[in-house]
Amino acid sequence: MRIGLLLCDDVKPELQTAHRNYPDMFETTLRKVDPSLSLRCYRVIDGEYPKDIDECDGYVISGSRYSVYDDLAWIKQFESFVKTLYEKGKPVVGICFGHQMMAQALGGKVERSEKGWGVGIATSHLSTEEKAKQPWLQSLKPDFSLVVSHQDQVSQLPPDSTTLASSDFCPVGMFTVGNHFLAIQGHPEFSRAYSFDLMEARRDRIPEDVISRGQASLQQMPDAELVTRWLLAFLKQPSTSSRAPSSP
Repeated sequence: MRIGLLLCDDVKPELQTAHRNYPDMFETTLRKVDPSLSLRCYRVIDGEYPKDIDECDGYVISGSRYSVYDDLAWIKQFESFVKTLYEKGKPVVGICFGHQMMAQALGGKVERSEKGWGVGIATSHLSTEEKAKQPWLQSLKPDFSLVVSHQDQVSQLPPDSTTLASSDFCPVGMFTVGNHFLAIQGHPEFSRAYSFDLMEARRDRIPEDVISRGQASLQQMPDAELVTRWLLAFLKQPSTSSRAPSSP
């Protein structure tokens, strides 16, 4: 399987020696589950896009330090491309910023959360009703945990969307749009060590008590590999690439 990584940011230079950049994180995470897949990176943050949308079988949208509602040219261009991916029926998984961009591009709403920063490891509850409907969800646990790092949240879903997982802190933790767009707020590609150092690097903007709780939560083991299996199972569904929906 050929996966295109739509890169929306870079790891801070001072953290790259210890943790490498996001493409390396994604390649390690995805190939641990499926060594046969190939990953190609497109730096959409720099205006780099596939010449042909079918260069890849599916796409993954990375996280970003930016907000999807920032008034930046590259974000506006990227939002248009996400709409095109949807209209063409390409299977896509969005993570954090990607999760939020899927919502905004297709008619939903993203806002700065009044609950503040979500950092460390967070646990979401899977919808029992939706699990029963979706074959690719059968291996999911009722509750799963991932590293998170965000202060924006999806506050309104786009049309034809279904919430799959939620928590008290993040009511829209995972959702689908149609049968080929899957969005998740957590980061299966983030290690606990990177999460710790990222919080340290953001002490100028994250309250001390939030960092303390976030770093303490890192004693818990995230379900990164299991969630990655779910994401790849979704991307590999035959129906995701065989049916192009109408625009929302």
